[in-house]
Amino acid sequence: MRALPGLLEARARTSRLLLLQCLLAAARPSSADGSAPDSPFTSPPLREEIMANNFSLESHNISLTEHSSMPVEKNITLERPSNVNLTCQFTTSGDLNAVNVTWKKDGEQLENNYLVSATGSTLYTQYRFTIINSKQMGSYSCFFREEKEQRGTFNFKVPELHGKNKPLISYVGDSTVLTCKCQNCFPLNWTWYSSNGSVKVPVGVQMNKYVINGTYANETKLKITQLLEEDGGSYWCRALFQLGESEEHIELVVLSYLVPLKPFLVIVAEVILLVATILLCEKYTQKKKKHSDEGKEFEQIEQLKSDDSNGIENNVPRHRKNGLTVPPSWSIVVQTQLAAASISWTRVILLPQLPG
Repeated sequence: MRALPGLLEARARTSRLLLLQCLLAAARPSSADGSAPDSPFTSPPLREEIMANNFSLESHNISLTEHSSMPVEKNITLERPSNVNLTCQFTTSGDLNAVNVTWKKDGEQLENNYLVSATGSTLYTQYRFTIINSKQMGSYSCFFREEKEQRGTFNFKVPELHGKNKPLISYVGDSTVLTCKCQNCFPLNWTWYSSNGSVKVPVGVQMNKYVINGTYANETKLKITQLLEEDGGSYWCRALFQLGESEEHIELVVLSYLVPLKPFLVIVAEVILLVATILLCEKYTQKKKKHSDEGKEFEQIEQLKSDDSNGIENNVPRHRKNGLTVPPSWSIVVQTQLAAASISWTRVILLPQLPG
């Protein structure tokens, strides 16, 4: 009867052990869910580090072969501090022991705190670290040197900003709005700068001319009122993140209303010049024709005198041609120029102004 409590305790211990194993099996990720197979490296130290600093984990990998002709690069966007796990694998038909493995950051060799392992004909290397400031951002490269060198590079950068690719055009006296956005990110702070040269000057929000606001945390808007020609130039929006800064450039062009009138004025001037040229040519032609007619009349008078002197009478009436004749080609040219001027004026009137 004394053995019964011990037996019950052993059964209870066995039940707890089985229950613990079931819980561990349920918590272990399955390879059937489509995720990448686990690397040959152990990960408990990294998990303990994650639990210690409470940072998220960023795992990325690159695959290389002995036949790779170009380096492989992978761009990684980080907004906040994170634990990073970089893995490179190199497959070759040669001797894995003859392959030299190194890691570099921005061209400078890193210490030997990375792991190297081999499985079959594939060589693995893993580099683990924690990014907590902007100095740790940059390019991390793994190198496999056999007969020739193969390289894989991980480029870390803060999120990019998106503005307007084409210049923004507006007119003197109007208002305009410059917009910058950051997709799927939330900057700590937004700042606007203006630049007419190489120096960037913060936009003075204390002036009534500028208004900075944004409907959402991932965007900023700069409204400029009562535009002047000197307001044109380059504007920069800058977003501040925990791991660095990101900038975007927007070009603003401010035009006066005389600018779209210039083509019309040029065409009007061309029409006036053409008409003046035609009138001068006509006047010259008429004058030349008048001299020619006077010469013909003189010849006719001389001929009549000669006929009278010979007793010959000519009863045929004589007519004199007068009048101004405009060549059809000149008329067509004038009509074409006038039509072009009309089209240019219509474009000026209907020229759409960009919204402010």
